[in-house]
Amino acid sequence: MNCYYSNLIEGHHTRPVDIERALKDDYSSDPEQRDLQLEAKAHITVQTWIDEGGIDGHATTPEAILELHRRFCELIPHDLLKVEHPVTGETIPVIPGAIRNHDVEVGRHVAISPGAVPRFMNRMDQVYTRAGRIESILTAACAHHRLLWIYPFLDGNGRVARLMSYAMLREALDTKGLWSVARGLARNEAEYKRHLMACDAPRKGDRDGRGTLSESALAAFTRFFLQCCIDQVTFMEGLMSPNRLRDRILIWAEEEMRSGNLPAKSDTVLKAVLLQGEFV
Repeated sequence: MNCYYSNLIEGHHTRPVDIERALKDDYSSDPEQRDLQLEAKAHITVQTWIDEGGIDGHATTPEAILELHRRFCELIPHDLLKVEHPVTGETIPVIPGAIRNHDVEVGRHVAISPGAVPRFMNRMDQVYTRAGRIESILTAACAHHRLLWIYPFLDGNGRVARLMSYAMLREALDTKGLWSVARGLARNEAEYKRHLMACDAPRKGDRDGRGTLSESALAAFTRFFLQCCIDQVTFMEGLMSPNRLRDRILIWAEEEMRSGNLPAKSDTVLKAVLLQGEFV
């Protein structure tokens, strides 16, 4: 579902049933739909890599960001690995894990020059790796915009930014991958993109931060981003009903013991697992 909603933000509508088929290597005969299935499978593969502790260090390091892009792009079809130059019409290939070597414009935002990208990525990492536990939650939002503002790749920046934020929140909150902010952002796509555009604006006077960009706009985006996170936590809490999970598991265990499918005292073992998180 994280993949499905991230695809929606990109304008790629791949139904959950088609994503599930792709995971079983069952692809559509339609080339365009097949490409979208492969793209969805690539996203899931990269997120699984994150969940298994694939990122060595902090998710904002240039190395981690380049690796996210490389792993995702290497798995998607070549037809999706190209962009068209807005002026010349030239088709430019997107190289997995490679910083762009062309100037780009995204809407009204003119991204920094290619030569400045490594310097800005290093600076972003320096700022956000020093954060404490509470600040690390806030920086998942701040780094999300800042990476999109830097726009290090010719394509795939939005996908990488959402995967990076997913990894940052997973590390800061130990989410175990139970929820993703991507769904919340997709449910509020227009507001999400409006906030990102507002964060690209220069500061509005001396009381609007000390940098080049508007600090108040970044604060507003952070509030929106965190509200999307809270919305997803609330959604998953309602879906899973954790306050009733213990009772449901123990009732199931009792029924399985009575039917002979579980050995006696299995409920005691499950109680220990629920309370301690593991059983040695």
